[in-house]
Amino acid sequence: MIKAGAGATAAAAAVASKKSSAFAVPNIVKQTGSTVEITYWGSFSGANGDTEQAVVDAFNESQTGVRVNRQFQGTYEETAQKLAAALGGGEVPDVSLLSEVNWFRFYLAQALAPMDDFIAATGYDTADVVQPLLVEGQRQGRQYWLPFARSTPLFYFNRDAFTEAGLDGPPRTWSEFAEIAPSLVDEGQQRSAFAHHTAATYLAWYNQGMTWAFGGHYSEPDFNIRINEPPVVALAEWYRQSVEAGWATNPSDPVDDFISGLTAATLDSTGALRRVLTGAEETGFQVGTSFLLEEQQFGNTTGGAGLAILAAAPPERQEAAFQFIAYCTSTDVTTQWSQNTGYMPMRTSAVQSPAMQEFFAANPNFKTAVDQLPLTRPQDAARRLVPGGDQIIGAGFERVSIGGEDPQQALDAVATELTNAAAPIVQQLQAIGEPAPATPAAFS
Repeated sequence: MIKAGAGATAAAAAVASKKSSAFAVPNIVKQTGSTVEITYWGSFSGANGDTEQAVVDAFNESQTGVRVNRQFQGTYEETAQKLAAALGGGEVPDVSLLSEVNWFRFYLAQALAPMDDFIAATGYDTADVVQPLLVEGQRQGRQYWLPFARSTPLFYFNRDAFTEAGLDGPPRTWSEFAEIAPSLVDEGQQRSAFAHHTAATYLAWYNQGMTWAFGGHYSEPDFNIRINEPPVVALAEWYRQSVEAGWATNPSDPVDDFISGLTAATLDSTGALRRVLTGAEETGFQVGTSFLLEEQQFGNTTGGAGLAILAAAPPERQEAAFQFIAYCTSTDVTTQWSQNTGYMPMRTSAVQSPAMQEFFAANPNFKTAVDQLPLTRPQDAARRLVPGGDQIIGAGFERVSIGGEDPQQALDAVATELTNAAAPIVQQLQAIGEPAPATPAAFS
């Protein structure tokens, strides 16, 4: 496995030594014998950041034509903010990690280079990429963003706490969870039954699947806002009552509370799994993961980040950037990345490989997201495509769960804000030659 830490380990070097046509030396290097240096902006810190650096180091050691300089830029949002500022007159990277809700704004600004010519020239196998993840980075039939660190929300639970309460695991629905939640509270240990996220920790993402489960939507694809309709109001009321009843909390970092034993359950990303397992082992309890709970139906979505090439980069650096992306998204590397972080392997060949199947058998918590993936669907446009939509939605639910505000009143305000924020999007799409998005007849 690619281990966290300085430099590449022997295993990482073994991955780096594998050659394929996808990693061919850029034409400019063949012509001049030089090395093309490119800048990569990343967003991972901690153990995941160390693993990301190990991938970069392994790539640099695998060939001499391209050298990648990784620069950490902060969270997904901070990276997007810095990139937007750089496009206004600063130094722009050649390739950047961008979250699933941030890459679209740079596509609208025509700041991303399509990868189709590079894909064709290198024989990059897009058919092997998990298709729901691949198509999220496409617009008008062209590929602008390739999946790398992809995830789904998981239901994390403290197996020991559930066993003490006489429970084998989580129930089927959120309403049933509200009924059993008081049995998971331990006032002596200051343990809550459930920790909600805040807007700053992506509440709107975790809440997307719950919204669908309750039969609601944030919006339709054509940006018709539906977040203040009865099903979503009912979900917001569920949030309000969970806190009012005393079994749910709103910590600044739900994962910290979970691994320290201060809550029995929470939702979090697949990408947090390695951190959760390590922390729980230190605290001394067993972790379980499950699909998200249902209500009227099941609901869940994908998230995380992918890689994009900046259109401002000269051709030789774009070509080199794609070589790096091809390496990061290869079968071997996505396998190692997944095992070291918890993010899903983004290639079917990796999921089906003996190495990954053996890993899943020994580590079933890592398989939950892969099993859940076929049941996911793309996020509603209000969060995925509206600038600032994530924070607008998250802040609205905070007004209910933290501020105790009337759900209908809070979501009416959110609907107005989303409607205003979405207004320029259709014009921007039309300005770059895209038709206005339509709502499918089957959308409900």
